Amino acid sequence: MSQDTASPHTRVPQFPKTTSPVPRPIDLPALLGRVYYRYPSFLIDAVDEHEPGDRLVAVKNVTVNEEFFQGHFPGSPLMPGVLMIEALTQVAAVLLLDRAEAPATARVWLRGVDNAKFRRQVVPGDCLRLEVRLGRIRSRLARARASAFVEDQPVAEADLLLAIEPGAAYIHPTAVVDPAARVGAGTTVGPYCTIGPEVVIGQRCQIGASVVIDGWTEIGDDTRVYPMASIGLAPQDLKYKGERTRLAIGRENTFREFVTINRGTLGGGGHTTIGAGNLFMAYVHVAHDCHIGDSTIFGNGATLGGHVTVEDWATVSAYSGVHPFCRVGRHAYVGGYSVVTKDALPFGKSVGNRARIYGLNTIGLERRGFTADTINQLKRAYRYLLQSKLNTSRALLQIEQDAKLTSPEVRCLVDFIRSSKRGGILRRPTRRVEDLLADE
Repeated sequence: MSQDTASPHTRVPQFPKTTSPVPRPIDLPALLGRVYYRYPSFLIDAVDEHEPGDRLVAVKNVTVNEEFFQGHFPGSPLMPGVLMIEALTQVAAVLLLDRAEAPATARVWLRGVDNAKFRRQVVPGDCLRLEVRLGRIRSRLARARASAFVEDQPVAEADLLLAIEPGAAYIHPTAVVDPAARVGAGTTVGPYCTIGPEVVIGQRCQIGASVVIDGWTEIGDDTRVYPMASIGLAPQDLKYKGERTRLAIGRENTFREFVTINRGTLGGGGHTTIGAGNLFMAYVHVAHDCHIGDSTIFGNGATLGGHVTVEDWATVSAYSGVHPFCRVGRHAYVGGYSVVTKDALPFGKSVGNRARIYGLNTIGLERRGFTADTINQLKRAYRYLLQSKLNTSRALLQIEQDAKLTSPEVRCLVDFIRSSKRGGILRRPTRRVEDLLADE
């Protein structure tokens, strides 16, 4: 029997289909305590629906015993509108603080209210349904759309602006953090981490379990390091003799499980540098003296040899290797399982072992908002390089003399090729390989 053929006697488990989000337990007193509230100021009784990081529905049962009813229209008690806003603020705070990326010591308070409307009165015996959906979130500010209902009737709505205070750093009791290390406000250090004496970690970072960060290493704000990653350890270079070298990482980077980043060597300038907003998927390795720009993506298992430069917005796909001293240009795309032994051209697709050029990275450029005119100019420049039968020097000369090629991206392409020390990937695939790719 083939592996994908089910036996007639095999019972296939049936899983119930859910049509609405299933609430999960939330420690309301603990979270509301971080919004500077204590009993009797809680205005949430229970959570009804919860979509983590997006939406929360809570319930407040309004009873005649509420303290605010005693002086608010005696004989005709009404819930004050300001307390409806307060209840919605508490719901928004719980939703913000319960996010996976929220610092463990963060606090929230109301900073502003816009477009507030009160539709009807709320009286004792009403069950107030409080619904909040998060909008744009920055490091210290968040917006939320909030509404309150009694049964199906809207009673209040408002746009809330909330301030987020990251609070002090939280270090798990099992983590080993050298007293000389500097850990920024709002940063969470998970269990069994090891952080060395020369490490500087910015604000609101999340360091997962069993991460090791050592050496002269600086990590920017809002960076997330997943479990088992190794950041800033000694380079894997036989010439390295323990010299004090550095790793500098910018803000808002993501390092997934088992990523390894080595600091520099004296022979390579002493620095490994990583810009901002990069994604390093599981098992990526960045060797000594590499320089990585902003907004790059590295697929699972991608490997950079020493002294490699990867420019902004480049993608190095899964299990690809880049030879030492090579460059990967801006907006370049290196396909999966490729071996790059020369410079991968900006804006191009390089694929294979050894990698060959498959033309312009049109899809990537369109996704990133390049104009049709810029893409057409780059296509024209690539035709000179790959289809004109001119050698590289003459093709570059033709590009420079072509009056239709005036975009800065074309200038970047020409400068990249002229400055290459290892030579650029300009060899096209054979027709047979192209046919195989088309079949896939």
